[in-house]
Amino acid sequence: MENTNEFTKLTAQEAAALVPNEGGLSLDGLTTLTDETAEALAKHEGWLSLNGLTALTDKAAQALAKNADWLELNGLAALTDKAAEALGTDKGGLELNGLTALTDKAAEALAKHEGWLELGGLTALTDKAAQALAKHAHDLHLSGLAALTDKAAEALAKHKGPLELSGLTALTDKAAQALAKHGDDLHLNGLTALTDPAAEVLAKHKGELSLDGLTSLAARPAEALAKHEGELHLNGLTALTDQTAEALIKHEGELYLNGLTTLTDKAAEALAKHKNISWNGIEGIRTNKDKAL
Repeated sequence: MENTNEFTKLTAQEAAALVPNEGGLSLDGLTTLTDETAEALAKHEGWLSLNGLTALTDKAAQALAKNADWLELNGLAALTDKAAEALGTDKGGLELNGLTALTDKAAEALAKHEGWLELGGLTALTDKAAQALAKHAHDLHLSGLAALTDKAAEALAKHKGPLELSGLTALTDKAAQALAKHGDDLHLNGLTALTDPAAEVLAKHKGELSLDGLTSLAARPAEALAKHEGELHLNGLTALTDQTAEALIKHEGELYLNGLTTLTDKAAEALAKHKNISWNGIEGIRTNKDKAL
């Protein structure tokens, strides 16, 4: 990406001169954007970063939506329904991580967006907005949500694409049961604990399951998760009991345990038997024997 952050103001003529540049344009120094300049920038055929903008007119949104590559607008704290409708026609990656709230109508509009959609600043989501966003058919990032109603979880489970919900720090068993039905990659990296029933239902999820927020894992939930069919990410674990290690090696998909720093010799020997594991390896981990030396 070409770094052009020195621009704090940009005329339409200056923007037109930048458009032919290959690759991305970083214009995060801009805090305002005229409709004419937006029209000129929309012709750029590459990544466009405008994270310094705190406001966007509906007409400018309509123009920028014509950009067919990645569009970053993470400085926007609010978005009109009409602007959301315009950006919903964008066909590239779209980042709107500065938004802390979204009307149901805006959610309906953005759900029509055809590409990676990041709404990581949202801290709450109505059930109706969740139902709307569930219609989005690509990567959906909602990592700012700290809580999710069971009804919203049921709605988002119908989303057809990778789903990022790593802001959730807790999950009811009913919500876990709903999300387990999600048919693509599911990221729940904010969870720091997992009940046995939640582990049982999440194990039924088909696709990549990421639980990197877990810092400990007992044998019983490990036995449940070992039944999961797909990639299983547990990179937050720094140590494993022998029983948990024995349980996890029964997992038949790719297993990620890259956070391990300490293992007993028995646990290390058990994990070494796993045929598709990503970890630091026995050489990179301090075992009990190493500590004694």
